[in-house]
Amino acid sequence: MTQINPTDIHRPAYHFLPAANWMNDPNGVIQWDGRYHLFFQYNPDGAYHANMHWGHAISDDLIHWQELSVAIAPTPGSPDRGGIFSGCMVDDGGVPVAFYTGVNDDYSVQVQCLARGNADLTRWQKHAGNPVISAVPPELGQTRDFRDPFVWRGADCWYLLLASYIVGVGGVVLLYRSANLTNWEYLHPLYVGARARNGANFECPNFFPLEDKWVLIVSAEAGPGAPIATLYWVGSFEDLRFIPEVEGVYDTGYSYASHSHEDGQGRRLIYSWIREARSADLQLEVGWSGVQAIPRVLSLDAQNRLLSAPVRELEKLRGAHQRVSAGELADSDGRLPMNGLSLDIEAQFDAGSAPETGLVLNAGEDSITIVYERSTGTLQLRPRYQRENPAVDSARQGIAHRLDAGEALQLRILVDGSVIEVIANGRARVTGRFYPSSAQESHLGVIAPASLATLDIWEMSSIC
Repeated sequence: MTQINPTDIHRPAYHFLPAANWMNDPNGVIQWDGRYHLFFQYNPDGAYHANMHWGHAISDDLIHWQELSVAIAPTPGSPDRGGIFSGCMVDDGGVPVAFYTGVNDDYSVQVQCLARGNADLTRWQKHAGNPVISAVPPELGQTRDFRDPFVWRGADCWYLLLASYIVGVGGVVLLYRSANLTNWEYLHPLYVGARARNGANFECPNFFPLEDKWVLIVSAEAGPGAPIATLYWVGSFEDLRFIPEVEGVYDTGYSYASHSHEDGQGRRLIYSWIREARSADLQLEVGWSGVQAIPRVLSLDAQNRLLSAPVRELEKLRGAHQRVSAGELADSDGRLPMNGLSLDIEAQFDAGSAPETGLVLNAGEDSITIVYERSTGTLQLRPRYQRENPAVDSARQGIAHRLDAGEALQLRILVDGSVIEVIANGRARVTGRFYPSSAQESHLGVIAPASLATLDIWEMSSIC
């Protein structure tokens, strides 16, 4: 059994991850009988991508998670013998139904399968007629990427999306319908991306109503193993056609494979996989890989831009609190001592004058800067390591973020071990990884202190 170092400063304390081994995409997120269920891509054999199963965790509050036994595993000699890839969950008249992509041994064949669960979603019976979708639409050309079903109930039937790409064109989201969840009719592409702008391939589609609009979310790849970002479009859905009106980036950096559902409070919740930024050898060495982002609540602003905020339940973990003004910061010589790397930070700046505004988190000799660059209108994460390590990615991560006229810069920053989640003004999001050599003598500094309006810092409790 994989042994995890209990003093590993890079392992998150309040973000969910399995006890050990590899985890990637969130799958089948659903609230069932009042409890939240998170399924996820999981390799029970080690901290590397192979042998995909659906792991399973449950929660009463979206923050404290209990890991359960593997939910769905590959079946030898079946359409999913090579792995249980990503998918979704629906409620079919009180019966939980999981949709997933089944693959062969080299992933060259990708087909869509379903399984029905018991009352507590811990035991699953695969459909005897799997796969329920196997034929790739001819207009796609020769592609093996045909996966990640997302299903919802319409007024008179079920609908399903799949992600793929059209050779030479770019990513595509395909639309299907069914009366019974097992016999599916292909309709047409719901959306075709532009390769130069949106990437070569789409994955993990989501499509849902939000307020008076419809939102399409996909994860986009530039090429094999080279994610760009999670993208979104907001528009209308009429006569089975999606008419986009607003296009944007949901999250970038190390966030990927977002998946959403609506809970019993009517909130549209979104979950994401936070990838590692260190080598496969280092992941094997520590015995774990991949983290789930804190779930967020989605909404739209007056311009139909997609807003998100960490679920309010996270605030239950807040402990010791510092509120700092610009004057108090001057008295502290600009250095605010931190007790470790589990923090929740809210900050507001007047970003109208200083060339750069933001915060610097120092841990030992290493640091990561969260900065708004006014001249380029970008939000950036800039890790800096005292000693270069080719096994750790130290590249900057960033996202375009133009402030509206007269708008202050508002930052929500979640720091947890090696995880840095940053949301600016609710609508610009970038996720980073930071692997300092030490967590001792950590402190927070402010860039352009005169621009600081408010700064609140909470130490966060562990969920372990």
